[in-house]
Amino acid sequence: MGKIDTGDTAWLLVCTALVLLMTPALALFYAGMVRRKNVLATIMQSMVAIPVLSLKWCLFGYSLAFGPTQHGLIGGLDFVGLRGLANDVHGTVPTLAFVAFQMMFAVITPALISGAFAERMKFTSYLLFTLLWSTLVYDPVAHWVWADGGWLLKMGALDFAGGTVVHLTAGASALVCALVMGKRIGYPQRKAVPHNLTMTMTGAALLWFGWFGFNAGSALTSGKLAAMAFLTTHLGAAAGTVGWVAVEWRHRGKPTALGVASGLVAGLVAITPAAGFVAPWAAVAIGLAGGCACYGAVVMKDRLGYDDSLDAFGVHGVGGLVGALLTGVFAQKVLNDAGADGAVFGNTRQLGIQAIACAAACSYAAVVTFLILKGLQATLGLRVSQDDEREGLDATLHGEEGYALNGTSATLERNVAPESTGTAEIASVLSRIGAA
Repeated sequence: MGKIDTGDTAWLLVCTALVLLMTPALALFYAGMVRRKNVLATIMQSMVAIPVLSLKWCLFGYSLAFGPTQHGLIGGLDFVGLRGLANDVHGTVPTLAFVAFQMMFAVITPALISGAFAERMKFTSYLLFTLLWSTLVYDPVAHWVWADGGWLLKMGALDFAGGTVVHLTAGASALVCALVMGKRIGYPQRKAVPHNLTMTMTGAALLWFGWFGFNAGSALTSGKLAAMAFLTTHLGAAAGTVGWVAVEWRHRGKPTALGVASGLVAGLVAITPAAGFVAPWAAVAIGLAGGCACYGAVVMKDRLGYDDSLDAFGVHGVGGLVGALLTGVFAQKVLNDAGADGAVFGNTRQLGIQAIACAAACSYAAVVTFLILKGLQATLGLRVSQDDEREGLDATLHGEEGYALNGTSATLERNVAPESTGTAEIASVLSRIGAA
């Protein structure tokens, strides 16, 4: 059994909290881009993933992802309920600290997919989809890439913090969701305008902050590797922002706040698989490529006509693919003994390994996602009714509203009949507020 290092443990626990922050940040990022009638429903889809998937991770998710390998494909059930791990050590940290850190990755990954079907999926179907996808897609792919004995890890695939495991699987699944779910009512003739870009910018800023835990925490120590991953993460985000905004400015004639928010996330996605394997200068190149490629993917969405509501595929799928492939170009073994040299440093084989890993993760995620969706479509149904979609999911699914005009909820005025209160005074007050 290894010896616990208190500095490494403290660092990992702080990073775990930072990664947890990313899911509420994602909720804000997505919610600002939908119409006001769907803001709470969109936030709910991210926030509910935290308790539901945390419990699932504790009960059996961690065991499937990181338990003793079964032919390199999936973990066993040795750690169901996290049994036997209380006194175990993972490297230089308590195993339970590692469990908690990986839990936050398992939580946010399915939440990323929700951007593809925002404003039109049933909440019950979303809950079941999230549980099934996390179990059937995330856990196996995490085992392939990160667990001892995983077949892609044994092949030599590099994924420092989740470009393949998190972003590419979520992005590929998001595209399938958008195609199977179909377009929102009126799309693309009537495009939904973001109702609160201030909220989106706030969410993007918090994502940038939390991403330091996501990437630098993946070093699992507080030494030089964490410092390098911290710096490459920041530079990747900065370069992604510059790349996206520069292309957008040239293409549309104006730089936008949404472009800044989207570009920094694209840069973060792209640098994630490479953060602990590449030099700072390479992080800039990867971030720039990610920002430009993701902007191009978002533009192509309009031309191809599919409705990926919040560009989950365009940013996470395309950004994850770019980052994973460029890891095989710019990686340097001298920077990380657990890594390998990339094509720039004479090892073109690594690029081929990265391509195989991307193809395997992408195709597996797409096929399983399609099967899950078809199963739900045949049983619970996937979409809300057209009337509910027109009225908005906040009111129809949750009986709430994100914004109460003049301090009074329009939903309350519609749903509370004056006679049910027994007082004419309340009816009169509601009438006067409505008139105001």
